[in-house]
Amino acid sequence: MEEVQVMEEVRKKEITKEFQIHAKDTGSVDVQVALLTSRINELTGHLQQQKKDLSSRRGLLKMVGNRRSLLDYLHRTDTERYQKLIKKLNLRK
Repeated sequence: MEEVQVMEEVRKKEITKEFQIHAKDTGSVDVQVALLTSRINELTGHLQQQKKDLSSRRGLLKMVGNRRSLLDYLHRTDTERYQKLIKKLNLRK
């Protein structure tokens, strides 16, 4: 169990470093969207195997909605950053 948490923390730090805008950035829209995308991809794989896991499906839908809201905000405020982020994460739109 501890190994999974350590791996998750390491992956989270890597994603944060890749998408942060400045050295101490941990909560910008870019970082939040990247972390949500990582969790969404992970949960999608889980749900392909566990088709009847409705509580996880509900959590997935909430995460997708949250990511959509963050992306809409970024699109309104900084279209250029939005385009770069969409391209980097391979998201549609």
